[in-house]
This record gives sequence, C-alpha cells and structure tokens, in this order.
Amino acid sequence: MAIVASAVAVSAADNPFFHYKEWKTPHGTYPFNEICNAHYMPAFDEAMKHGLAEIDAICNNPAAPTFANTIEAYESAGEMLSIVAGCFYNLASSETNDSIQAIQVELSPKMSEYSSTIRLNEKLFQRIKAVYDQRGKLKLNKEQQKLLEDIYESFANNGANLSPEDKQTYRELSAKLSMLTMTFGQNVLKATNAWTMLITREEDLAGLNDDTKAMLRANAEAKGLNGWLLNLKPTTYIPVMKDCDNRDIRRELYMAYNSRNIGGEFDNTQIIIDIVNTRLALAKLFGKDCYADKSLYKSMAENKENVYRLLDQLRDSYMPAAREEVKELEDYAKANGLYAALQPWDFSYYSKKLKNDKYAISDDLVRPYFELEAVKQGVFGLAKRLYGITFKENKKLQVYNPEVTAYEVFDEKGKFLAVYYADFHPRDGKRGGAWMNDFQPQYIKGKKDHRPHIVNVMNFTRPVMGADGKVEKPALFTYDEVRTFLHEFGHGLHGMLTRCQYASLSGTNVPRDFVELPSQFNENFIDEKEFLDTFAKHYQTGEPMPQELIDKIKRSSNFHAAYSCVRQLSFGYLDMAWHTLTEPFSVPADLTTQEAVLRFGDDAMEQVRVLPNVPGTQMETSFTHIFSGGYAAGYYAYKWSELLDADAFSVFKQAQAANGSIFDKKAANLFRKHILERGGTEKAADLYRRFRGGEPTINALLERDGIKVVEIK
Repeated sequence: MAIVASAVAVSAADNPFFHYKEWKTPHGTYPFNEICNAHYMPAFDEAMKHGLAEIDAICNNPAAPTFANTIEAYESAGEMLSIVAGCFYNLASSETNDSIQAIQVELSPKMSEYSSTIRLNEKLFQRIKAVYDQRGKLKLNKEQQKLLEDIYESFANNGANLSPEDKQTYRELSAKLSMLTMTFGQNVLKATNAWTMLITREEDLAGLNDDTKAMLRANAEAKGLNGWLLNLKPTTYIPVMKDCDNRDIRRELYMAYNSRNIGGEFDNTQIIIDIVNTRLALAKLFGKDCYADKSLYKSMAENKENVYRLLDQLRDSYMPAAREEVKELEDYAKANGLYAALQPWDFSYYSKKLKNDKYAISDDLVRPYFELEAVKQGVFGLAKRLYGITFKENKKLQVYNPEVTAYEVFDEKGKFLAVYYADFHPRDGKRGGAWMNDFQPQYIKGKKDHRPHIVNVMNFTRPVMGADGKVEKPALFTYDEVRTFLHEFGHGLHGMLTRCQYASLSGTNVPRDFVELPSQFNENFIDEKEFLDTFAKHYQTGEPMPQELIDKIKRSSNFHAAYSCVRQLSFGYLDMAWHTLTEPFSVPADLTTQEAVLRFGDDAMEQVRVLPNVPGTQMETSFTHIFSGGYAAGYYAYKWSELLDADAFSVFKQAQAANGSIFDKKAANLFRKHILERGGTEKAADLYRRFRGGEPTINALLERDGIKVVEIK
C-alpha cells in the first residue's frame, strides 16, 4: 500500500506537500509513493496559514476593489490547501485507517474555523460587495458574472451579513456540524467493518454460486478462520440477500445491516438529532423557517414546495404499480414455499427468482459476459463513440493503492484531456457504495488550461483467487454493477470534459439536482443492444452475448421499476422530513432516543411503504448521503435528475429511430457542449433548455418505466 500510517514527525523539507509546485510527476499528479499520513497535519497547517495570508493581501490591497483584484484573487486563493485537501479527503473515503480517522478528528475543527474566518471576514466581504454592487456596469462574460454572483451569495448565505454576535454563533454551529457529520460517517464505516458472521456448514449457503462462496471462504481465511465469513460489504450483502436459500441467514444479515448504527458503540441516533437541530439553528440564523429553505435556493427545484410536488407526483404515479408488483411477488413466494408473510429479507431473494422465471434471466447468466476488462473497454468505448475520447493506461502515474489503475485521457484530436483513476474493489479502508471525485479540478490560469484529475471509486465483485495467489477466475460483474459503473463514469465524464475558466464552476460544481443528470443519462446505454454488442463477450469462449439474452435484458429492464422508484421516494421523503422541521427535534418523555428517531423515520416513509416495517431497523442511522455526504434536503435530486435523464435520452432514441444508431454524434455533441463542458457557469435550467430546445417533461420517464400517466389534482 502506497499510503502508510506514521506518527513520526517530518520536516518541511521532507514533506511533499510543501513542494507541490516542484513535483515532477506526469501532469502534476500526486506523488502517492512519497506521501505518508504524518505529512498531512503539518501540510494542512501550513496551507491554512498561506490561505489566510492570501486573503489578508486581498483585504489590504490599497487599490479600489475590482473583479480581478478581489473576485479572481479570492477564487485563486488557497491553492496549497486545495492540493492537500484533494489528496486527504479522497483517501479518507477510499483508503482510510485509524491514523487517517484520527487526523480527521483533529482537522475538522481547524477546517471549520478556517472557513468561518474567511466567510466572516468583514473587510473581505465589503470588497466583494463593492464589486457585486457595480456588476451592472462591469463588462463581464457569463462565466465571470456567475462567479461574481456565486461568491457574493456564498458569503451572504454563510454569515457575512450577520451581526457580530450571530457571526460567533455561526462559527460555533459550523464547527459543531462539521464534527457531527464526520463522526456519523466514521461510525457507519466502523459499524460496517465490525460485523461478521462465520458460517461453518456449507449447506447453510445453499443457493450461492461458487464464486460467492469462494469469496466468503477467502474472507474467513484472511481472518485465520475456517469456514465462510459474511460481512456487511455490498459484495457480500447483495448476493447473500439475493441467492441464499437459508431464510434465517438472510434475516440475520438484513437485521445487522439495517440496525448497524442503532445502539451500541457506533450509535448514530443522538447524532442525527444533533445534526438536524444544528442545521435548523443555522437556518434560523438566516431568518429561514427550516434547513430546506436555506439549502434549496440555488437548486433547480428552488424551494421545498417544488420538491414535494415532484415527490408527490411520482408517488401517485408509481404507487399503484408498486403495490401490484409486491402483490405479484407475494403470490409467487407463497406458491414457491414461503409459508409466512413476505418480509424485506425475502424481497431480493424471491424477486430474483421471479425475474428468472418470467424472463429466464439471472445474474449468473449475465456475469460471464461482463468480465472486468471487457466492461472497462465497453464503457471507455462508449465515451469514444459519443465524444471521441480515448483512455491509455500509464504505469508512471502513481496510485494510492496497487489495485488502482491510472489512465491518461485524450480528446478526439489526441490532445491530453484528463487523468482518470479507477478503483473497483472493496477493501476494509474503503467506505461502501460508489462515487466520483476529483483529486484536482479543471481551471484556466493565464494561458494554461489545468486539466482535471478524476477518480471513480467502487465496490465491485473481486476476481476469484487461488491458494497460490493467482487469479482463478476474473472479476465478473452483475448487470447492476455494470450499470453502476456507467453511472459513476457519467460523473467522471462531467469532470473530464469540462472546459471552464474557474475551478469553482467547473465539472460537477453544479446544483445537487442537476449533478446526477450526466451519470443517470449514461446508465441508459446498458439496455441498448448496439452498446452491448461492443463488449459483452463470454470471458472463456469469446462468443458475443446471444441475441436471446440481450432481448431478455431488454424485456426485463422495467422489472420492479415501480418498486425501485417508491424506494427512492421513501429516502427523499425521509430526507425532507428531517430538513423541513421548523422546531428543534426533541425526544418525547415516553420514548427513548432510539425509539423517537426510528419512529420519526418510519412515519416519514409510511406513505410509500409497500413492504412490512421491521421494528428495530431503520436505514436513516446509516444514511450517509444526507447526514455526512452533502445531500441534506437534496436526496430528491436523484429522481429530479432521473426525470431529466429520461428526457435527455429521448433525444438519442429519436435519433436512433431516424438513423439507426444510438451513438448519435449530433445529439452527443449537443449534450457535451451544453451539459458536460459547461459545469456551473450558467443556471442549470438554462443549460438544459439550450441542449433540449425546451422544458423537460415527466412523460419520457413514465414511458421508459412502463407507468401510466396519473392525473395530479
């Protein structure tokens, strides 16, 4: 492993971050092999010192405030801090350990204080305001206008206009919230890693395929145990819930997963209360009734009423079909040996069997055609067909873990475009899920276009390893894993193709309910035969995926689409319930903290519940998206973006009907020009209208999912 823990003090001369401008690595990439954990805190301290000095220089400039000496100067300040943070925070999610987590605890209040010191700097804000007040007289292009507007509003909405007393309160609340959200996320990772279950009888794993059992055997051997070791990582949880015939094991795994942060050492229930009450207190400082009112003003939705309008419209459209889907599954389960009420730990198991019976398709049929290297070439090939870009592995690019692969990316003319890191498999130091981030953003300084360094981090099926340490069987992906890769790669394209002047506006720096458009748009291609034909070949024989199997994938693409939608809606309603509170959450006298939090979550999700509620479980205590991941009052964005992605992909479907190919260059060029390249340089709604030629509608989404239009009163 390249990044190592170290408690040994290091000098500035030996700290790579102090010399980032002198790095000789290709494209200025991180010299991961030279970085150890002991470098971080000294580098952060020095970077914050530099950053504050740069802010002081802006404040004390004797010249009158201008766009260049104030707005652009502020945009450029803190370069060293961006470099250090770009490395540390990425690795805190993908390569963490006790040392990094301890640094996070020490760093959190320092970073909060640093941010507050700048945001509440009266002299700085007055200079920014002076430029903002004369914006009508300035000759600025659209991107410069957006930068000025965003910077002014970021100060105004982060305390700059508060009284001295309220500014101090803002500092304290911000520091508290930073620590709380960090602790929430750490608790989820620790609880996930802490739980295991050793199976000693192979018959208890009946239904699991050989690859999954080999993985579980390897889990046990790695701990010096004899048997098969289950854990709560996605690569274990998902196949066991789908395939294990032993209902008791499925139930135990479900209960552990959905109660992992309820009570015990890593309890998050009180932390949830503290987070939402702190966010509400921040909102009240700004005269807002609730946190959602404060957070939604820059979104496409604009306000909570529009968010609820979308959620309610989707609820009314999808709930009838979702109930029908669950009823069909209940009947199927009873006809196939379930002599009890259908429970959540039964859903994936019987759903897979029903899907296989209806469409004769399963993960085991599909996996042989989705070998990791072939999938990579398919996904990379899609980007080439649509946008002309190519990927070339470069082993001279240092990586933070030997499993990570680094690529140089080139545009259609062979010009360097980006660095791309791909990190596919689960590790103890990696949090669950899948995501995209940038190590370094794209921006233009002087005449130089600083191209971005993008990373996709995922938790996909590993290859099967033999006792000799060699690969017995390559990593074979499920259909859902390929879809997830396409999703995160869509985010990656948003980051790699961006062409903006300012880092704070480039790439994925867009409203939360717009950022998922490129990723979810990219998912659509997995159901297209023309795309599957480019890479889906049997890993042993090289035979292409049979037309019959492709047809089955296509026919089954809407299987349980309504259930999937209402499940997402339940998360959206839960998020909005917590963040539309207008009074601090308090625990009723007749309930414990855990009972109060769980009841609140249950009540919020009740209107879209289609499976029985299981007492003692609630996903909110491990809901990192809204309690530590930046989606507070924003989880609805997935459905908002899904509406947009279906509408956007309909342009490609229309082109396919006209010219026979889903890889339509004209549509792709429009999507690239108006969506992928422009970042947050204009209002998201304007960018979308420019691509689409009009307003999006819900019709394409309903049609894609096979849902009848329901009139909304």
